[in-house]
Amino acid sequence: MAGQLYLCATPIGNLEDMTFRVIRILKEVDLIAAEDTRNSMKLMNHFEIKTKMTSYHEYNKVDKARYLVDKMQQGMNIALITDAGTPGISDPGEELVRQCHEAGITVTSLPGACAAITALTISGQSTRRFAFEAFLPADKKERKKILSSLENETRTIILYEAPHRLLKTLGELYEVLGNRKLTICKELTKKHEKAFLTTIEEAKAFYETEEPRGEYVLLIEGKSFKELEKESQEEFAKYTIQEHMEQYLAGGMDKKQAMKQVAKDRGISKRDVYQALLED
Repeated sequence: MAGQLYLCATPIGNLEDMTFRVIRILKEVDLIAAEDTRNSMKLMNHFEIKTKMTSYHEYNKVDKARYLVDKMQQGMNIALITDAGTPGISDPGEELVRQCHEAGITVTSLPGACAAITALTISGQSTRRFAFEAFLPADKKERKKILSSLENETRTIILYEAPHRLLKTLGELYEVLGNRKLTICKELTKKHEKAFLTTIEEAKAFYETEEPRGEYVLLIEGKSFKELEKESQEEFAKYTIQEHMEQYLAGGMDKKQAMKQVAKDRGISKRDVYQALLED
């Protein structure tokens, strides 16, 4: 009988956030795959977990995943832990999960700490809809594409950032997104936890004189639908109503449909469109 994979969330700062279930599973499984065994050893020692560990990280994730899947097919139960938080979120865990599904191995997740959700709930920003981007890519071209794709994002945007790249990232966000509301979270779940609501411009000015320390979660206000609608109308206003009509007529619309669409695009009434065409 095949074993299974347990995704075990570990604390992101406060050890009291370790769940009873995770402690039990880590003691019961045959093997623990850890992103950094030296870092995880502190956690194991604190909770008196003696289970054997093996390394599973970004640089061995494909081959090591095959090895771990093979062990589970032989009946071994394996737990996966990351340095902090929930495995599979912005870490190599997703590769192991994918291979488990392909091999028919059961995967279960033991809920616990997650920096993105923890930060979102205390951010003071909209929590109903959000877009999680984790760390922006290091590659310049890919990074530019991701930032451009966020320009008209209407959901709250969640990013992770390291202290040495924070100021550069704030500059890029200001350049692409403009001066949006921004919540900066750091030291989550720890004694000196901070979450302050500011703007991208103000944060950029602050960190030009204050050295960033610790890992950051950035939560950026999404663009409103009204703002998107206004921008669209301004773009259409560059054309005369006659030119606007011609675009739709050339695409095969009949005159009535075209007038209706032009009115909708420009935020005006069909009567206004009709009157403008008469005058033209």
